[in-house]
Amino acid sequence: MSNSPFLTLISDTMFERRYAKRTIETYLIWVKGFIYFHHKKHPAQMGDTEVEAYLNHLVINKNVAASTQSTALNALAFLYRDIIKQPLKIDLNFVKSGRPVKLPVVLTLDEAKRFFENVDSNHRLAISLLYGSGLRLMECVRLRVQDIDFDYKSIRIWNGKGGKHRVVTLAEELIPSLRQQIMLVTQYLNADQQNPEYRGVWLPHRLRMKYKNAEKDLNWQYLFPSRQLAIDPESTLLRRHHIDETAVQKAVKNAARNAHISKHVTPHTLRHSFATHLLQSGADIRTVQDQLGHADLRTTQIYTHILQRGGNSVVSPLSRLSI
Repeated sequence: MSNSPFLTLISDTMFERRYAKRTIETYLIWVKGFIYFHHKKHPAQMGDTEVEAYLNHLVINKNVAASTQSTALNALAFLYRDIIKQPLKIDLNFVKSGRPVKLPVVLTLDEAKRFFENVDSNHRLAISLLYGSGLRLMECVRLRVQDIDFDYKSIRIWNGKGGKHRVVTLAEELIPSLRQQIMLVTQYLNADQQNPEYRGVWLPHRLRMKYKNAEKDLNWQYLFPSRQLAIDPESTLLRRHHIDETAVQKAVKNAARNAHISKHVTPHTLRHSFATHLLQSGADIRTVQDQLGHADLRTTQIYTHILQRGGNSVVSPLSRLSI
């Protein structure tokens, strides 16, 4: 089914409308799951009732989280609105996921210190930005040189989750390393321009049209470039992409293991730790919300729940006993 003309149509339509590659991949997974659930029946022969049955199945039989069910619904809503041209009704009747939201894993300050003592030098800067600026993994690896604002000690994040832009803090301690990283990017660019087949860095279509020579401009180069040139699957042109995010994930895992941290540490753990440590240091929750790029304050408030647990706000009755 991977070569299905129907799925190819969906993929091409999303691509033409500038959906992110990962969003396209995710939507295709849910559309395929929906079709298989209904024994490969074509979506044009189905509708609201079948969508409701599938969403119920995800909760009742698969016990998925609310966010997962919501993503599946978004994928199917796109399918029927933009591909089938028969939009789903607004008031679909299905069982909403009631699976509780898990509290995020957060490092203590001591664990964070031990963690960074064990981060390898190749990925230290990128990982420092995950914690120091609260970046999501893909926001970090997709940074361009011009996104770093040394004058205002900030980083501009474009098209983050939900397509939102924001400005986040930049730790002053990282400025020398960032300047050195930009020098490395400059060296790569100078070498690449000697290659007659090199066609510059990848840019979204709208930017390619607006800035004709930006593909070979230093400001538009990825801050964390791949070591090797590669063929861009979209255009089949030779370009230099950003580093693979899995390399950063492995570096985080290795650092946590070498630091003897028993918690399950991922790149997103560093973002959680950034938020929690900001609140611990007295930052206003609205400020933290802006830094994280949360649309809803309730999403940010999960970190206050962490601080309200244990010795941060409640004295155990056991502590009052003279035993």
